[in-house]
Amino acid sequence: MNNFIDLRSDTVTQPTKSMREAMYNADVGDDILGEDSTVKKLESMSAEILGKESALFVTSGTMGNQLAVMAMANRGEEVLIGDSSHIFNLEVGGLAALSQVQTRSFPIPEGVYDLNYLEEHIQPKAIQTPKTALICLENTNNLNAGMVVPQANLDHVYQLAKDKGIFVHMDGARIFNASVKTGIPVSRIVSGADTVMFALTKGLSAPFGAILAGNEETINKARWLKQRIGGGYRQAGFLAAPGIVALESMISRLEEDHENALYLGNELSKIEGLYVDTGRIHTNIVVASLKGLSLEIDQLIQDLLDVNIKVKKISKSSFRMVTHYGITRNEIQIASKSIRDIISNKIM
Repeated sequence: MNNFIDLRSDTVTQPTKSMREAMYNADVGDDILGEDSTVKKLESMSAEILGKESALFVTSGTMGNQLAVMAMANRGEEVLIGDSSHIFNLEVGGLAALSQVQTRSFPIPEGVYDLNYLEEHIQPKAIQTPKTALICLENTNNLNAGMVVPQANLDHVYQLAKDKGIFVHMDGARIFNASVKTGIPVSRIVSGADTVMFALTKGLSAPFGAILAGNEETINKARWLKQRIGGGYRQAGFLAAPGIVALESMISRLEEDHENALYLGNELSKIEGLYVDTGRIHTNIVVASLKGLSLEIDQLIQDLLDVNIKVKKISKSSFRMVTHYGITRNEIQIASKSIRDIISNKIM
């Protein structure tokens, strides 16, 4: 273990003692043959929580997202997708490389989907236009903001897609953060989505995996596609076991991460010249900008690293901090004081 206060992402969490014990004691079998009882339990639990017919245990959120698109969109069809989304920005061009679909991206500046834009850009049936096959949503929204999409907005998108005969996939990597923030069950949040993915490795703190859920037909197809791209597991129960523990014990504690993030944001907003929009801190992500300071972002990140604090650069003038399991209020205070001291010393 090191002494770093690592705020780069909630993917840096360490598995709990219970997760480690569950891994050691897991009942395993050949998952490709459908004989791993621990994997089957995790999939069944996940489907029930999400209110879907079936679920699939996958390596990562990226795999889950890509399998959803592969299962619901054909080559040359069009996918509507937010320009700040993980699928569009951080999945190595998987939409083009794996599904060979065309994307039409659009801004979601405040985490709210523009229904007029979506309706206007659904392609009409014509000889020269691609079919609009899928709308990809994300909640929490924006890979550097973690904003909660209003339920009414999601419901309007679901209804529009239904009316137009278009599939909807929800990238719900942090869907449990959205649920804890709003008090709305995840099954209600994703009720109109044909498929939904959530990560076990972010706020839920498991060391491996994600879940893709939907109706039985789509998930069966995704399971087959998963095998095609090398995602078949053998004795995978020891990988799935921490996910079960995560679902049983790590959801309710997300509120602590939200409180720590808001506390951090409020503290940083008091630093002269540093800009933090606390109104955009919905869950566990805080973004700070140096635009008001004559200070290079790379230098600040290095100065923080020198005092054992890690943050993530997200632009030429901004950095991101994510609160998570293992980060205490005391460490938040240390981090905010360190940032204050570094900036104060640089501008004196």
